[in-house]
Amino acid sequence: MNSPPAGILLLLVDGLGLGDPDAGRNPLAVARTRWFQCFRNRIPAIDGCVVVSTDASLGVPGLPQSATGQTALLTGLNAPLLAGRHIQGFCTPTLTALLAEQSLFRTFSRRGARVACANAFPTSVLQRHRFPSVTTVAMRAAGIRLRNLDDLAGGRALHHDFTNTLLNLRGSSMPIFSPEEAAECLAEITATHDLTYYEYIQTDLAGHAQNMDRAVALLEGLDRFISRLVARLDLSRHFLVLASDHGNVEDLATASHTWNRIPTMIWGHGKERLARRIHALTDITPALLTLWNSHSQGSTTDTRGPVRPETRDPELSSRVPSLSSGG
Repeated sequence: MNSPPAGILLLLVDGLGLGDPDAGRNPLAVARTRWFQCFRNRIPAIDGCVVVSTDASLGVPGLPQSATGQTALLTGLNAPLLAGRHIQGFCTPTLTALLAEQSLFRTFSRRGARVACANAFPTSVLQRHRFPSVTTVAMRAAGIRLRNLDDLAGGRALHHDFTNTLLNLRGSSMPIFSPEEAAECLAEITATHDLTYYEYIQTDLAGHAQNMDRAVALLEGLDRFISRLVARLDLSRHFLVLASDHGNVEDLATASHTWNRIPTMIWGHGKERLARRIHALTDITPALLTLWNSHSQGSTTDTRGPVRPETRDPELSSRVPSLSSGG
């Protein structure tokens, strides 16, 4: 029997799409990066990484949004189709029902895996009962402890701005991390868990602000962060998967989200097989579960798998599991 991979690190980079290589509107065409020179019609070969152009619209009219996009990412279900629309911002009762039974975190936990959310949340977020985020709902439903600013101060968590600059501007007294120092912290968390999740939202905020200088600086810092993670993780035993929920920062000509496809970036031994399974946002959780099963059960299942019909056509909604049945 094969042993499971030492760990899967899933990074959500909010609002990162594949746009045009236009330096006047796309900071990815300006930023000096190793990993993010990827565009709508040109995804170059990147040594050690596979990049998959991924559908975030899921066949549902309207601009993709964070709440439904993240729910689709974390459950493998077509959340905007089930909800009847793309939902921005916070978790609704419909999305909560999906996450309660079908999240990646809950499934891994049920199978005995060690799961961590590496984000540190301020007390105001942890005590908030209205307008919860998708991440906090999914983690609580899976019984995963949410980390706080004490964990951050102790090197056991990262803020969604991994440098801590924003926290300090708001009155906290946290150490300022370089991207490399933040990556070291995340690598340490990953080393003791089977599945680690970290959410980075600064790219989405920069896209809404339409600030080119800010977006370029963030992307260059994120690139350094990823480079240190890649160097720090044993990629013969770890998988690093970077995903997004919708486009935004790749087109600063608009303050809104975009219809652009998003990049799914994969590092690790066997990354090509994992990549072949991913076509849409809803394919990422099933692909990671297949990966885990193939290692933990010695499975020889073809990791390409069938394309999930509900990621393609809203008229096929009858083939999506119903909420009443736990789907």
